[in-house]
Amino acid sequence: MSGQITRRLKPEEKEILRKREELAAIRATLAERELELVDLRSQLAAFEGRYLRQVGTLYAELDEWKARISELHARLDPSAAANARAREAREQARQAYEDAHGRASETHDFTPSPELRSLFREVAKRIHPDFCRDAGDLERRTRFMAEANRAYEAGDAEALQRILDEYQEGADAVKGEGIGAELIRIIRQISQAKERVAAIEQELVALRQSEIALLKKQAEEREQEGRDLLAELATAVREQIERTKREYETLGQQDKPK
Repeated sequence: MSGQITRRLKPEEKEILRKREELAAIRATLAERELELVDLRSQLAAFEGRYLRQVGTLYAELDEWKARISELHARLDPSAAANARAREAREQARQAYEDAHGRASETHDFTPSPELRSLFREVAKRIHPDFCRDAGDLERRTRFMAEANRAYEAGDAEALQRILDEYQEGADAVKGEGIGAELIRIIRQISQAKERVAAIEQELVALRQSEIALLKKQAEEREQEGRDLLAELATAVREQIERTKREYETLGQQDKPK
C-alpha cells in the first residue's frame, strides 16, 4: 500500500464538481448554438447579396420606370392625387435603388473553414458574456464577443486568435473567494447560458422562417433540379422592365407638344 489516504469529499465539494461538469457541457452547447446562429446569419446575408445583385437591381430599375410613368401621369393630369402617387412612386424607386446597390455591396460569399469554425467555438466557450463574473467582466466579454463575431464573418482567423489571446491574458484576474462563492457563480452562469441557448433557438426558428431564408431554400431546391431560380427571376423582371418601358414610351407620346 502506498500509505496515502484519500480524503472524502464534502457534499458541497461534490456538488461543485457536478456543477462544473454541467457548466462545461452548457458551454459547449452554447458555443455550438452561437456558431450555428452566426453561420445562418452570414449565409442568409450572402444569399441576400446575390439576390440583390442579380434580381434586386433589376427591381430597382423597374421601380424607376414606374416612377417615371407616375410622373408623366401627373404632368398629363396634374391633380393632387396624381402628384401624390408620383411622389410615392419616386420615393419607392429611390429606396429600391439604395437597397439594391447599397446593401448588395456590403455582402460577400461566406464559406468558413473547419479550422475557423473550431476556433470560433473555442472563443465562444471562453469569452461568452453569459459566463461573466461581474459587471466589468460582462462589458469586457460583450466587447470581445462582438469583435469575434465580426472576425468570424470576415473569415479572419488571425483576428479571432488575437481576440482569444488578448482576453485570456486578463480573464482570471478577478475570482470569487471560497467554494460557496464559486458555486453561486457557476449556478448563475449555467442559468444565464441556458437562457441564451433558448433565445438562440427562437432566433434560429425566426431566421429560418424569414422571407430570404425561404427564398434561399427554394433556390437550393431548384438547383437540385438543375435550375437557377435567381436567373429565372431576373429574366422575368427584365420582361417586366421591357413592358414598362414600352408603356412609358407610349405615354410619352401624349406628353409631346401638339
